[in-house]
Amino acid sequence: MTLFAPAWVRDAVFYQIFPDRFCRSPRYNAVGSFVDWGSKPTRENMFGGNLAGIEDKLKYIAGLGVNAIYLCPIFKSNSNHRYHTVDYFEIDPVLGTLADFDRLVKKAHKLGIRVILDGVFNHCSRGFFQFNSLMELGKNSPYVDWFHVKGWPLHAYDRKPNYECWWNMPALPKFNTNNPDVREYLMSVGEFWMKRGIDGWRLDVPNEINDDSFWQEFRRRIKAVNPEAYIVGEIWDEPSRWLQGDQFDGVMNYVFRKAVMAYLFDESPISTEEFCTRLKGAFPSFRYSSLGQRPAGDVPMNLLGSHDTSRLRCQPCSDEARVRLAMALMFFMPGAPCVYYGDELGMEGGKDPDNRRTVSWENLKEMQKNPVYDWIRELIALRKQEPALRHGSFAVENRQGSFSIARSLDGWTLKLDVYWADGAISPCFAISKQ
Repeated sequence: MTLFAPAWVRDAVFYQIFPDRFCRSPRYNAVGSFVDWGSKPTRENMFGGNLAGIEDKLKYIAGLGVNAIYLCPIFKSNSNHRYHTVDYFEIDPVLGTLADFDRLVKKAHKLGIRVILDGVFNHCSRGFFQFNSLMELGKNSPYVDWFHVKGWPLHAYDRKPNYECWWNMPALPKFNTNNPDVREYLMSVGEFWMKRGIDGWRLDVPNEINDDSFWQEFRRRIKAVNPEAYIVGEIWDEPSRWLQGDQFDGVMNYVFRKAVMAYLFDESPISTEEFCTRLKGAFPSFRYSSLGQRPAGDVPMNLLGSHDTSRLRCQPCSDEARVRLAMALMFFMPGAPCVYYGDELGMEGGKDPDNRRTVSWENLKEMQKNPVYDWIRELIALRKQEPALRHGSFAVENRQGSFSIARSLDGWTLKLDVYWADGAISPCFAISKQ
């Protein structure tokens, strides 16, 4: 079994795409009616973004310097976010076809862009065939042991659910992963899409499958198909349990994000000293294999925004200087930075679902005048030019209200110095090479 994260991830810059809101290409016409592009997003409305639209914008993505994309769920579902999976082996017909998917992956790879998919393996949709069987046949269903049922008949719509589901939402029944048939089904899903050419998996709420052996087996099965696959878990809290080299290659680094939000964007910010302490804690020294000193599970996906968070421009104390510094910090961290679609264009959005607005492609040239656009491109270029930002040592130094981040490799040090001028409401910072 491969203990360590694939080497390519250290050189990756990810771009997260929410498919329903990214781009709707006329090259694919889904059956059905969709709201006008640019409408206000709700929890239910569908905009009809599709895989052909993502394919159409691959050159734009590559033009940023991005070399990896993470797609929110693309499997058959009856929700705009598609975390309610109906069929794990089918592309959602609103998004396109399997041929569209294959063409997207092939074109992305031709442009040097890797593709990872979102795996929702803790729960599914009420429309999932095996759960639908329970609703139709009750305890006589051959799939009765696929879920955690507490009584009959199922209360799937009109009353409190009498089966386990994610956050007690009846639309999201929880799998019984102790059932060998369920485990084999989910493992086969992971293998199927790996064999179609994807480069890894982002795992949705993997901590809710509270069973190390499940993810150990998942890792073995995925790495057997492609040893260079990246497996990253959505873990919001201290992640050491998952990063011993036998489960995940990294986690979505919400510990880092929480520290940045508390320091730069909260109305009652933490101190510089506390921020530096938290920053060090986001990249602790526990990530070592028992077999030696080479780090295991050591390549986090560092992020500032996602489909689950308010956008940077809508944070309580947001301004251009704070946004620019937050992005600089992300690119100075060990691991791989991940840009949430539209953040490079200064898109706005509050809490879910407002943070999932559509990209106004007809106004692209105007949006590209936002200074954040050029800043992100500069940071990506800097990261590609400077191996220290990808492979160097990492140090944080606190100095009475100011601090610095240092990444060092082969005798060169790249530093990010941050300080607060007297009376300033926003931080000042500078990048230097020594």
